[in-house]
Amino acid sequence: MNALAEQGRVARISWERAAVWVAAERRALFEPISDESMVEIVRGRLEGLGPVTASAIAESLALPATRINPALAALEAEGFAMRGRFGAAQGAGVDQEEWCERRLLARIHRYTVKRLRAEIEPVQARDFVRFLCEWQRALPDSRMQGSDALAAILTLLEGFEAPAAAWESEIIPARMAEYEPQWLDEHCRAGRFIWSRLAARSMQQSAAQAVGAPRGRGASPVRSTPITLLARRNVPLWAAFSDQSEPAHLTSRARVVAEYIREHGASFFDEIAEQVGMLPVEVEDALAELVALGMVNSDSFAGLRVLLLPSGRRGKSNSYTVRRKRRLALFGMADAGRWALVRRPAAGAPNRGDEAVELIVRTLLRRWGVIFWKLLGREADWLPPWRDILMCCRRLEARGEIRGGRFVAGFSGEQYATPEAIGLLRDVRRKPHAPQVVSLSAADPLNLIGIITPGARLASLAGNRLLYRDGVPIATYAADEVHFLEDLPEKEKWEVRTALLRRHAPIELDESA
Repeated sequence: MNALAEQGRVARISWERAAVWVAAERRALFEPISDESMVEIVRGRLEGLGPVTASAIAESLALPATRINPALAALEAEGFAMRGRFGAAQGAGVDQEEWCERRLLARIHRYTVKRLRAEIEPVQARDFVRFLCEWQRALPDSRMQGSDALAAILTLLEGFEAPAAAWESEIIPARMAEYEPQWLDEHCRAGRFIWSRLAARSMQQSAAQAVGAPRGRGASPVRSTPITLLARRNVPLWAAFSDQSEPAHLTSRARVVAEYIREHGASFFDEIAEQVGMLPVEVEDALAELVALGMVNSDSFAGLRVLLLPSGRRGKSNSYTVRRKRRLALFGMADAGRWALVRRPAAGAPNRGDEAVELIVRTLLRRWGVIFWKLLGREADWLPPWRDILMCCRRLEARGEIRGGRFVAGFSGEQYATPEAIGLLRDVRRKPHAPQVVSLSAADPLNLIGIITPGARLASLAGNRLLYRDGVPIATYAADEVHFLEDLPEKEKWEVRTALLRRHAPIELDESA
């Protein structure tokens, strides 16, 4: 420094409590120090130091922090500096607010994201399926138990579209041990979750109903109607992606029932039957048509459950049906609660598109742990396009909430994952392969044949089935036939067939009641 001072390139200035070296061309800023000169001095410090606390800047200039804070506030107002907790102070064991030059902070962030992405080693498709079976609680030793656990399962499956008949017979029991139907009714009655149809009926279905359906019959059947379970507080955001148009074709009975509910609000079944002047079975048919069109739902899942069951196999509507194995379920229309029109966004309602897309992204990450374009083939067609989901994922990665990188090998495009999923992926990759089999309905979210694993797609029907062995599909059941996807010995084929057709205990009525 002395040599530079002799050349006139630096100068030593003494002030208040210490002396500092400054560049000769910047000496005028320090003699005397004004508010404007202090702003420029602090600007220079931020350009070279990166994330730093105000106290550290004050110490380097031998000035009190009260002289530094006004300059930092002025630079923040310019948009030059940003404040926050960026990690440098925490690493030193100090929890203080830090300051950093905006463009320098952006560079640091880009380098950090690049480093984090480079740390990730992708897994193979079969390991990803193994991960999903554990992540979605589909393995026998990872299933949940108890009524409180059902809320976690419903949150995991929120927004997934499946045939109405598959929810309680296949999808939920595959993730819960000893599932009780009244647990779902309790969650619905409490207002935590609702059931509804969000998907629009296709033009082909509408045309067939208008031209080829028998007179007096409307949309049917209810068993194959795509039903979605939603958290009630999120319904307005999910409804932004649903079909808002009124059905063009309604039978006279369905129209009368819909008009009554629209005029009188949520109503019980006996009220509807009494006021519209129809037989109970006719009101049931009308409600089934409205459910199939996504126009109405009931307070509890029991309303949908009753419509799924033929009236000849149903107990009296005003009584409890006693099930075998000391388990109870409600199967009468009197137990369904009130029937109401499904709420749609009001005309002129504020656009909450970004908020709705972020909800979708967080829901997908909760369900899959890792999301990428190919995986959306298992989700509903009415979800926002991948480009909107991708932009939201980039924002969440910039906030540090999720990670981007290459998590599953063999799939192009950007991939994003939650921190919890990344840890579980690493554990699954290290686990030795074991011949563990998982039998699932084709309506289950984990029907990933033709999406993640090779082969032709298996129709997502409740009656179709598939069997995974250690993350690899080895057999399917469709059209009343078992199809083996690998060459197996005869003895092993019999074992695979037995495992494939073994179902979780579906909801069955005790017809002796």
